[in-house]
Amino acid sequence: MINPGFNIAAVERDTGLSKDVLRVWERRYGFPAPARDDHGERIYPADQVERLRLVKRLMDAGHRPGKLLATPSEELNALAPRRPQPALAVAGASAGEELGDLISLIKRHDGAAYQEAMQQRLARQGLVRFVQDTVAPLTRLVGAAWEEGRIEVFEEHLFTELTMRLLRQVIGSLPGGRRSPRIILTSVPDELHGLGLLMAEALFALEGAECIPLGTQMPLLEIASAAGAHRADIVTLSFSVAFPQRQIPGLLQQLRALLPTAVGLWAGGGGVRRLPEVAGVELLASLEQSIDALAAWRGKQT
Repeated sequence: MINPGFNIAAVERDTGLSKDVLRVWERRYGFPAPARDDHGERIYPADQVERLRLVKRLMDAGHRPGKLLATPSEELNALAPRRPQPALAVAGASAGEELGDLISLIKRHDGAAYQEAMQQRLARQGLVRFVQDTVAPLTRLVGAAWEEGRIEVFEEHLFTELTMRLLRQVIGSLPGGRRSPRIILTSVPDELHGLGLLMAEALFALEGAECIPLGTQMPLLEIASAAGAHRADIVTLSFSVAFPQRQIPGLLQQLRALLPTAVGLWAGGGGVRRLPEVAGVELLASLEQSIDALAAWRGKQT
């Protein structure tokens, strides 16, 4: 069976590289080298898409694209970052084994069993512990497994979608009514990952905040407009470890300048853990810090 390849929109979604970048590289470096369909549209073979994924990962680790695109694939694989296996002993051997069992269900493509196991853990742990002790470390393990080639892209997507579905169900079941503060949750353009936002939303909502989820990849001007329209007290952004860290301070400074001084700007996720301080921005390196920041905000209002 002949693989028909991927159009440019699919490659953009799959790799995180914009259409403009793909076209510039094609002209400047001769790669990627897509074919054309009957309508003259670019079609990218699967092996080129895989190489683009690898190049994007290495760029996020600090390598320059021009040099990467001239490097043979075998050498690129050798350059690819490899994270050490996370130490599960911190949570205890049995906890580590249970998380491994959850990943095994994903690798066996048994979504129903995974959902059932996660619902059982939620009922046993309660929402706060479930988010902090199951979803957060499990997300890190799945990410490490993907980087090391032990889990396929479609398996990582299955994990993400099933986990997000469960968190949305839980958030939807929480009581409504007048709540405070009003928190907008979103991400900047090119930040595709939304699971971190949902984890934060679950904890904030449980703590009595009114959460306004805008999904991912919102332009900065739209975030600022939404903050005004919803009379938000706080805007919270999530940055995954896959997002280029060098871009984060500038984006935060731009958004800070667009927001009223009274509106708080918080940034969390793995992408901010080693980030230096940014004026006017609360950096939240963990979910626990998010809850502490919420308590501190309420303390200032009294």
